[in-house]
Order: sequence, then structure tokens, then C-alpha cells
Amino acid sequence: MQKSSVSLFLSFVTIVSGLFMTACENTTTTPGNTTNTSPGNTTNTDGGKGLKIGTLLPATGDLASIGQQMAGSVPLLVETVNACGGVNGEPVTLIQVDDQTDPKAGAAGMTKLATVDKVAGVVGSFASSVSTAAVSIAADNKVMLISPGSTSPIFTEKAKNGDFKGFWARTAPSDSYQAPALAQLANKKGYKRVATVVINNDYGVAFEKSFVEAFEKLGGTVINKNQPVRYDPKAQTFQTEAGAAFAGKPDAVLAVMYAETGSLLLKSAYQQGLTKGVQIMLTDGVKSPEFPDQVGKGQDGKYLLSGAVGTVPGSDGKALAAFNKLWTEKKGGTPGEYAPQAWDAAALLVLSAQAAKENTGTGIAGKLREVASGEGKEVSDVCEGLKLLKEGQKINYQGASGNVDVDANGDVVGVYDIWTVGDDGKISVIDKVSPQ
Repeated sequence: MQKSSVSLFLSFVTIVSGLFMTACENTTTTPGNTTNTSPGNTTNTDGGKGLKIGTLLPATGDLASIGQQMAGSVPLLVETVNACGGVNGEPVTLIQVDDQTDPKAGAAGMTKLATVDKVAGVVGSFASSVSTAAVSIAADNKVMLISPGSTSPIFTEKAKNGDFKGFWARTAPSDSYQAPALAQLANKKGYKRVATVVINNDYGVAFEKSFVEAFEKLGGTVINKNQPVRYDPKAQTFQTEAGAAFAGKPDAVLAVMYAETGSLLLKSAYQQGLTKGVQIMLTDGVKSPEFPDQVGKGQDGKYLLSGAVGTVPGSDGKALAAFNKLWTEKKGGTPGEYAPQAWDAAALLVLSAQAAKENTGTGIAGKLREVASGEGKEVSDVCEGLKLLKEGQKINYQGASGNVDVDANGDVVGVYDIWTVGDDGKISVIDKVSPQ
């Protein structure tokens, strides 16, 4: 091998190793006794007979404010399951990885979970771009990946093509439902001319496409359809994108974004005086209590986001009340967005493993739909479900987020909350809409 080739090879190894170590440095292991070890320490993750599952969720990065709430659900589920006997007679082990809202870190984290920790299933990811990077790794290693929040319609199409080999599902509905719901909301409020600005990734671009199609069918016009505004999630300033999105005096601007970067873009639009008389319409990627504060207040002390409206996958499942009660007892307060979907994703992993009577990804994938949407007895309590499965009975799990009836493409149909921001910066749900 020539010297230049050696240098190139060593550079490549250095880059890959850096990515792998980045993911490992943000890992917390929760063994069967639900005691967390310090980050980076992955002890007690091999050699045991029990079910091992992981999380691949954003504790840091653009979606951290929502991801941290989601990640909090899964340890609660594992503690509950282990307190009532575990799965297949053994405690469940949980390994948590921070995907940093970054596809490269997500891919490295998924590789670690699949090949080092050898988990059977993973709850993750939230960002559609991260799940896109992770799902092929999961499928190749026969690890069941269930996302509690990746909503891009792209996953449906790829599942139809067999790309995921049955190792993919999600407990949040596709944006092929949410985008038409927002289009209907815009039409109901009388908006005829709407502009869009979206984060330039799988989530944003697919949402934009679905919204344009739905809004035009209702007779509306997307004024920047031929010159869409798509912002770089790695950018630091957004004056140009804000100016382009609000040009042409639209009735409303649909902003499909993540909280950290989205707040900077909207703040720039307000500072440039572009938002006066324009309705701001938002989506699930920014619905967190912190987001109005991130965008900030005007000189009059009023929140800049006051009056903004948006949609987010809601929760109306039979297990929701019990989940909220458990969260309050263990953590205080109320769970945030997508926390019920994360609980359900973890619940489906453990119930499917018990139904399969084996702690493997293949076993979980083979029993997932039977447990989620089969003809068995309806149960909303995970421990009751495990008990019935151990007795050889079949169940139909009714989750906290909804009925989680997973179809052949790994999709569910959910309910959507319509929310708004008050003058005090508080977010409140004002209505619900179902695509069914």
C-alpha cells in the first residue's frame, strides 16, 4: 500500500472512531435493577439471559427539549415491567444513547446498540433524519426499531418497498395525516395565500410536500411553491430565509422546524418586522413549554409567538390516565409531548418479546402486529398483558398514546391536538382533530 493510501485510510478510521466514541460518551445504561450507571459506562449489557432494549433519543441538540421528556418514559416502563416479573422470566436491561439530533451520531449510536450491546429492540429515534440513518443498521442486525416520533411519510413508502425487512414501526402517526390537518385548519380560518419555511431534512421537506398538496386541493395557494424556503439545520443565522418566507404578504406562514434553530429563524422574522398581520402556523417539532421563551418577547413585554397556532400528535389511549399518574408519582408534573408514544414503543417491545417467548429482534418483529392490533384480549396495563402472554393467551395492547394498531407498513393512525400560544407565553390545547 502506498504511503498516501495509508494516510487516507488512517484518516478514515479516525473519523469513524470519533463518531463511535461521540455516541458512546452519551450513553447511560439501566440494568435490570434500574440503577443508572455514569455516562459511557456500559457494564451489565452482555452475558445475561434477559431482554435488552435501548433508546436512541435526543438528550442534546435541536430537539433536546422534547427528547428528554421522551427518554424519561422508557426507564419508567422498564422499572414497571421488572417489578412484575420481567420478560421471559428475567429482568429487562435498558441502554440509553443520546443521538444528539444528528444523523451521524444516531448511526454511530445505533451501531453500538446493535453490535456492542446486542439489544433486541430500540425505542428511537425522534428526528426522521436520525431514524433514516439508523433504521438500515437496525434491519441489517435484526434489531426491532420503534420510533415514538419520526413522522416523515418517507418511512411508509420505504416499508412498502420492503427496505426495512419488518424491523421498523412507529407509535406516532405519519405527517401524511398531520399536514392535511394543518391545511384544513388554515382553510377553516380563511387563509387563502400561505407561504412555507421548513427545515431541510426528511421531516421538513416531506411535510412541506404533503401540506402543499392538501392545501391546494382545498382551493388555497402556496405562494412560494416554486421557490420553497428550506433552511440548513446547521446554520447559525436565518435573516435571508426569514425574509424569503414572509415575502409577498402571505395570510399565514407554515413553519416546519425544530425548536433550537426554529426559534432563531422566527426571532429574526420578528426583528425584521416581517410578521405583522401574518398568522404563524407551527407543527409538532417545536411544541414544548420552552419554545415561546426561546423565541422571546418584544419591547412591549409581549411574547412574540402570541397567537401562533399549531398541531401535534395527541394522546387519547386507554392507558393514558395510568401513565400520567405514574409519571406524576415518580417525576412530578405532567409528561411532555411524545412521552406517551415513547412509553408505548417500549411496551410493544417487551410485550412482543414475551409473546415470542424469545428475547430477539426477530421474535419481536414476528409478534409485534399480533400484540398491537390482533384479535386478543384488550389490555392497557403492561403487567396484565405480560401475565396473559405468559399463560399462553393473546392480547391487543391499548396504549397511552392511542390504540397503536400497527399496520403492515409499521404505521399507526392517531389523533392531533390543535394548540396555541397565549399572551403569557403558555401553550394550551384548544381543539382536537382526527384524520379518520
